[in-house]
Amino acid sequence: MLSYTIIIVAICICIALILNLWRLLQGPTASDRILALDTMYINAIALILLYGIHVKSALYFEAAVLIAMLGFVSTAALCKYLLRGDIIE
Repeated sequence: MLSYTIIIVAICICIALILNLWRLLQGPTASDRILALDTMYINAIALILLYGIHVKSALYFEAAVLIAMLGFVSTAALCKYLLRGDIIE
């Protein structure tokens, strides 16, 4: 039962990733694109966690934490660049 649920949820997250990619490419403003990129990070983390549960391996959880840290730093840097035009003061 759990394997079927993981497959269904993975399909839903893949659909969400495709819709986020569409928003990233077609977003009318830069802030919409940054938000779509941040949401894609979160969806990728969810897919990695689902795969880790499916194969019963803790290694994928560590990879998800690493991607979460990179996603936070990149989103903060892009937002700072969007507001000020410079990342390092």
